[in-house]
Amino acid sequence: MSLNMQPIYVLASGGERALENLNTTTNNLANVNTPGFKKLVLQEMSQYLPENKGNAAHLFVFPRFYDTPVILSQGHIVRTDAPFDFAIFGEGFFAVETPQGVKYTRNGHFIRDSEGYLVDANGNYVLDENGKRIQIKDINKEIVVLEDGSIYLDYEPVGRFMVVNFTAVKPDAESYYVPDLEKNAQEIPADYRIEQGFLEHSNVDVITGMVELINAQRRFEIYGNLIKSLDQMEQKSNEIGKA
Repeated sequence: MSLNMQPIYVLASGGERALENLNTTTNNLANVNTPGFKKLVLQEMSQYLPENKGNAAHLFVFPRFYDTPVILSQGHIVRTDAPFDFAIFGEGFFAVETPQGVKYTRNGHFIRDSEGYLVDANGNYVLDENGKRIQIKDINKEIVVLEDGSIYLDYEPVGRFMVVNFTAVKPDAESYYVPDLEKNAQEIPADYRIEQGFLEHSNVDVITGMVELINAQRRFEIYGNLIKSLDQMEQKSNEIGKA
């Protein structure tokens, strides 16, 4: 890489990080009303690129992507009084059987399908602690769910929600989460209680998100303007050299 291209490469790298931050923040705000959605943040790292070997006074520093962790803080809990709405207070995820395998969600807005099975908004089966589908056969009977996730139908046990927790998760499609295998995610005990007739909203704060969005936009514009300025300076230097 030539000397003149190094500053442009540094600024281009910064602009790319700003664009990634912009996309992450936009995605957070787009899901502010999605039950159980967890905020993402962009983490960056600095890498040093020596211009002149052995000369510590001349170093280029450019930002690089590091990680996009999921922030698992508790979202605001809203009362709905719907018998098939459930909120997890604390840690853990509901387990859901999808065509692509078991995935996990904090969105406890469930319904009964035509066969009486408990499914989520995408029509995927909610699982009990044994990995089986949960069936509510008689809708005329009262359904009661205890804090530990045990399900009763007129005092008759039906099953217990599978609630699992991991050391690290990553987002998947349709507001699901899966263990982050790149971080060697392991299943760990979940400290939780389940409340029936409640839903957990997103943990994204709208005001904070808007401030982050404005900052990301400004950062992207600054990098773009600096690249244009460097290009103009390079052109003028070439003109002076020719003269």
